[in-house]
Amino acid sequence: MEVLRCRSKLPLLFLLAACLLLPSIQATDIKYCSKKAKYVVKVEDVEISPYPVKTGVPTTFTIKASTDQVISEGHLTLSVSYFGVKVHSETDDICEKTECPVSIGKFVLSHTQTLPAITPPGSYTLKLRMDDAKKHELTCISFNFNIGIGSEQPSVEDS
Repeated sequence: MEVLRCRSKLPLLFLLAACLLLPSIQATDIKYCSKKAKYVVKVEDVEISPYPVKTGVPTTFTIKASTDQVISEGHLTLSVSYFGVKVHSETDDICEKTECPVSIGKFVLSHTQTLPAITPPGSYTLKLRMDDAKKHELTCISFNFNIGIGSEQPSVEDS
């Protein structure tokens, strides 16, 4: 009888183990800044790693995208808002975040940021704009993520 009870709990135990062993990467939903714009760069996916986001630990945002034109130089402008108020912004050279020139087809941008220990919990929005050397907008996206309180697990917010 005891063996039968253990066997009935095995599937639950395997499910729990699988949940604990899942990779610490989170994909998130993205929104384009303009629905009418015809962006040269199409963003396919954004991954946040490690997930959950933790203060004081480097977090990497990986953007998988494609382009139908060669990009030899340009800038990425990143801004972060907390409950709608801009709390951080920076501008980087595209070639510091991916290999240049970017060929026609798929490519990956990567940005790593360490959040200060004093980062307040709550809902954040990250906006990323990519411009070429002539300041033509190549793409513009945004996505939301949450940072939890203390030991709570932060989560990516589906929009």
